[in-house]
Amino acid sequence: MAILPMTSPAYPSHNLPGTSMSVSSRVPVIFRRLHRFQQMDFELAFWQLSYLCLAPKRVYRNVYYHKQTKNTWARDDPAILILLFACLFVSAVAWSVVYRSSPPEAIKLALVMIIRDYLFVGAIVATIIWLFSNRVLLSPSSHTATADSGVEWAYAFDVHTNAFFPLYLTLYLAQLFLLPVVLKDNWVCLWVGNTLYLAGFGQYIYGIYLGLNALPFLIRTEILLAPLLPLFTSYIVSLLGFNVAKHVLHAYFGS
Repeated sequence: MAILPMTSPAYPSHNLPGTSMSVSSRVPVIFRRLHRFQQMDFELAFWQLSYLCLAPKRVYRNVYYHKQTKNTWARDDPAILILLFACLFVSAVAWSVVYRSSPPEAIKLALVMIIRDYLFVGAIVATIIWLFSNRVLLSPSSHTATADSGVEWAYAFDVHTNAFFPLYLTLYLAQLFLLPVVLKDNWVCLWVGNTLYLAGFGQYIYGIYLGLNALPFLIRTEILLAPLLPLFTSYIVSLLGFNVAKHVLHAYFGS
């Protein structure tokens, strides 16, 4: 019968590494629907972005409802992607104005922020946490469960997206307003700039943890907080005289 599963029910074919799929099936639904603006729920996307800063756990309560109605943990509405693209474009223009870049340079910066910083890095992070979750964090009982209990790659990218927004507010916007401070040559300003990066990446790591901790079939998700230790250690070492903001901005703008 057509309704019977064609693969092991414990691991749906679209969730696990090494499974043969068509090219179109490999592309998450959220990307395949980027051109369907009339079907996007921007009001919900605004709500999610707001609560990702105020109460991120509340956003992940909705994944249970989405799972029940759509039979997938990952969101299928690309409205939040469009909003993030717009936010990154606006911040690129603002940074270009501050550094007196030309319009082509501003467009190039926007593409770097969207394609490299968000999409490319996000794809790498999503792949890592997808593989790690399915191979290390999966509950033993879920290996024989009949329910869909594998971490989807698309959901891993959702987790990256949710974690990226607070980082965006900290490093792409707040840093812009604090630019006259973080670039000064004194220890207090170095502390402010480096603390800003600690907060941004700390929020990102915590956001990754929250996203995977929300899945009921994963265990030991506290392991995902482990990168906080080397992050904080690097922060302490950097206070000896390494200005993170100066080096990052030099990589972006060359000055």
